[in-house]
Amino acid sequence: MIAALRQDEDVLDTWFSSALWPFSTMGWPDKTQTLETFYPTSLLVTGFDIIFFWVARMIMMGLYVMKKVPFSDVYLHALVRDEKGEKMSKSSGNSVNPLEMIDKYGADALRFTLAAFTAQGRDVKMSEERIKGYRHFVNKIWNAARFSLMNLEDYAGETALEREEYSLCDRWIKDSLNSTVADVRKALDEYRFNDAAGRIYQFIWHEFCDWYLELIKPALYDKQSRQKKLAAQQTLLSVLKTALQLLHPFMPFVTEEIWQKLTTDEGCIMVSKFPEQDDSLRDEDARGRMEIVKNIINSIRNIRGVMNISPSKKLKALVSASDGDMLSIIEAGRDYIRDIAKLEDLAIEQNAREPKGSATGVVGSVKVYVLLEGVVDIAAEKARLEKEMKKLDKDLGFVSKKLGNRDFMEKASGDIVKKEESKFRDLKKKNAVLEDALDRLCNIA
Repeated sequence: MIAALRQDEDVLDTWFSSALWPFSTMGWPDKTQTLETFYPTSLLVTGFDIIFFWVARMIMMGLYVMKKVPFSDVYLHALVRDEKGEKMSKSSGNSVNPLEMIDKYGADALRFTLAAFTAQGRDVKMSEERIKGYRHFVNKIWNAARFSLMNLEDYAGETALEREEYSLCDRWIKDSLNSTVADVRKALDEYRFNDAAGRIYQFIWHEFCDWYLELIKPALYDKQSRQKKLAAQQTLLSVLKTALQLLHPFMPFVTEEIWQKLTTDEGCIMVSKFPEQDDSLRDEDARGRMEIVKNIINSIRNIRGVMNISPSKKLKALVSASDGDMLSIIEAGRDYIRDIAKLEDLAIEQNAREPKGSATGVVGSVKVYVLLEGVVDIAAEKARLEKEMKKLDKDLGFVSKKLGNRDFMEKASGDIVKKEESKFRDLKKKNAVLEDALDRLCNIA
């Protein structure tokens, strides 16, 4: 005979109790001040796998009990998988222990990695190498802060300066930062956390560290012009502070540490006001002029790299423009071009003829000539490039043959095929660079 079944009166169904969570945690069924203030909430963050079990039930119970939907937005976060896209599990041995990663690379690097790869509708492929990579970003920020602090020791504080008293690069970096603030706020409002993290990364690493800090070194070290140094210091301090505030939600520890060293009477960065776009900082003129100067510098750097010229080797260059307005822009950026591109001599002329023994770069309507006579052994460099291209052709042939093999394509795993395809693309790019270098050498008279 089957015994009669009786429900245990001391058990509450897990998902039923979870459905009450938005208001039961605030004192319900009592009408508490907390409940009155914070219900309904604004955002629920959850995984897509419990939409019915939890999310839908919270909405139903919220409407039934409180007569209001418990939240206006639902953010479905990605699932964290291993670097091959497999679900992490202890039995597979492919799980990443976050505490171990924090011990090795720091909490900031781990947090930023998760944010940078959390794209909507796509799972995160987590690997230790990616976390290690963002630790380098933390180091970059720390070194930039150390440089800034050393060069702000004699800065007394805010001083009112007119727009024309700021240098071109001062105006440019403030415009760039203002654009970054707008992009980051928009991305955060739309829950595109990876885009927000990527924009901050781009600004801090490339625009602030790689460009601005290098561009202002002459002004900071110039003992003759106190005004230039003051403008650079003021810009440096304000830009660094705002960049730290933008980065703080992603990297709270390093930003707070630097903020405490950078400020004395502004409290914690975590309670400071998040940056807002300031239309007074928009400067399309500085942006356009600086873009031209940067492209000329990059053109010279590219020639240096392609020709295998040491970064420490001083070069001579000629920049030719076809109109007077462009000439004046380049002339205004002469010091930037000479210092950053490491030139011992820079000539700027209108419609100049191509010098003999030079490599040519093109920046829009501007032509950049780098004089190679006495700098590069043409014959030896040609031989080196031809030897490297011969080896590259052999590698390309091997990978191409593998990708053209039907058996390989059918039997190999998707990850292996993608790896070979990526290798093929990289080899093609490298081959194009070598071909360009060889063409440049062959065209030198």
